[in-house]
Amino acid sequence: METSEHIQSILDSAPTKTGCYLMKDADGKVIYVGKAINLRSRLRSYFHSSAMENLKTRQMVQRILDIDWIVVGSELEALILEMNLIKKYRPHFNVRLKDDKRYPYIKVHWAKPFPKLTVTRRMVNDGSRYFGPYTSVWAVHQTLDVLRRIFPYLTCDREITGEDTRACLYYDIKLCTAPCIGAINQEHYRQVIDDLCGFLSGRTEPIVSRLQAEMEAAANELQFERAAALRDQVNAIEKVVERQKVVSTEYVDSDVIAMARSNGEACVQVFFIRSGKLIGREYFLLQGAEGSADANVMTGFIKQFYDQASMIPSQVLLPHEIEEAQIIKQWLRSRREGESVKILIPRRGQKRELIQLAAENAAETLNALQARWQAEKHRQTEALAELQSALGLSSPPNRIECYDISNTQGTSAVGSMVVFEQGVPSKKYYRRFNIRSVSGPDDFASMEEVLQRRFNRWQAAQELLKEPGKKVDQSFSLLPDLLIVDGGKGQLSRAVAVLEKYNLSDRVPVAGLAKQNEELFIPAQSNPIVLPKRSQGLFLLQRVRDEAHRFAITSHRKQRAKTGLASRLDTVVGIGPAKRKALLGKFGSIQNIQDASIDDLASIPGISEDLAHSIKNQLE
Repeated sequence: METSEHIQSILDSAPTKTGCYLMKDADGKVIYVGKAINLRSRLRSYFHSSAMENLKTRQMVQRILDIDWIVVGSELEALILEMNLIKKYRPHFNVRLKDDKRYPYIKVHWAKPFPKLTVTRRMVNDGSRYFGPYTSVWAVHQTLDVLRRIFPYLTCDREITGEDTRACLYYDIKLCTAPCIGAINQEHYRQVIDDLCGFLSGRTEPIVSRLQAEMEAAANELQFERAAALRDQVNAIEKVVERQKVVSTEYVDSDVIAMARSNGEACVQVFFIRSGKLIGREYFLLQGAEGSADANVMTGFIKQFYDQASMIPSQVLLPHEIEEAQIIKQWLRSRREGESVKILIPRRGQKRELIQLAAENAAETLNALQARWQAEKHRQTEALAELQSALGLSSPPNRIECYDISNTQGTSAVGSMVVFEQGVPSKKYYRRFNIRSVSGPDDFASMEEVLQRRFNRWQAAQELLKEPGKKVDQSFSLLPDLLIVDGGKGQLSRAVAVLEKYNLSDRVPVAGLAKQNEELFIPAQSNPIVLPKRSQGLFLLQRVRDEAHRFAITSHRKQRAKTGLASRLDTVVGIGPAKRKALLGKFGSIQNIQDASIDDLASIPGISEDLAHSIKNQLE
């Protein structure tokens, strides 16, 4: 393959230093991120004839039109930068965790006097303790339900003084220890939460031993009610621990990682072993693995997984050698605050059996997922075919757009646009519209405004496409194969009028879905279409409509919250539009503004120390 002059000049001018490189396509999109000890040597290797023997490399090189690089001071810095760049750009040719969103964690707010537990997708260095990642929010809440029965923790927003006159219902049903009324003091409450953290970490034996000692002491002091509560707590812990399989006689914290691959998909299974017990397991799916060697795929997973993991074990068991093992161990050690981490590839014995068990689980999981994906694909194909037939379309509606309006008595009205492709949501194309031209609760006029703005942008995108190198928003540059409005004939008539205005009546099929009887109205037909109740086509329409409704309500609530926040700030003397915008941009909520220090408030341009004091006083 012949190298262009532009690429050749980049290769010739690349530094011989350590750093990261970003390969870009014709649209300027980053398609691959890598790191190298010698950038020039590594970049040139992609364009050697030997590299072209690998299909994935050949496909990538054919799309490279530009290359950027960033020089760093060490290989460890390059590793960390590479991970951050992959997380930021999610390049097509890099191995990466499949989910776009961050994985959920259990967050223990340890820095608070009376710590609570929440679910979060972001770890912040704020003194809290984190456990995860989990692959399912449902699994997190299931875990929290179990924890709350064993270690009753706070869930309310009360300010804990210990002087409240009565506790809430949760105290009566033994799901809270009621520090609000002084039923437990701060020291003992924090001990409960510390035990909870130990339980999540697999450290159950010391907890059980201490609780049993406290139970015996309470019984000896004739505190039978407390002794009974401690007994129940011990029994609950032991009941859960019984289900945790003892898999090792070594009391070493380990993660066992294995992988299965099939039809271009890769699934990694992780067993979490703490103090010799298997306390949990999670599976992760990878993208960009096709055409990459197992060692490369596993390396990519380990870097991304431990970048997100809340706990790094003292040893990691793998089925085979990985690339960059030494620098990864160095990085893991830095994440463990200087404690060493072993990466082991067991060849025999109990550890090898654990690897094989994890691999079998990964294979079973991947097979089950692929069977489910195939069934879902069949249902989606069937649904699109049914809609094509029912609506008399020339082809299946592969791109469906649905619109809905949400408002509260005409205030903070928001329109939503959701997009389904091949029968599944394409959230990157979702858009919301704050209603501008309509006053009062007029959903018909609001729908008309939303659709006009949508097709105005389509029209503008067509003009941009005529200019070479111009980027367009594909949410608006593409026309739907089917446009759905949430509502009956009234909403449909407004949609038809907008399509006629833009001369799109013959190009964009449109329908109104009335919720009461799930009737489908189409232009020039007085009687609605009623799809069979168990029709896959009807199920798809309901999913699309419900998603548009959910997105509209979510957007409306955010808009209403902003409006309420802004209006409250408007009452503060000395705050005009510019300062209000600056405060909202930095702090985001009244509570955060109230919690901010005078220095933080005064750091905003235009806000003096006196005004900062005034803001705090007026918002109390």
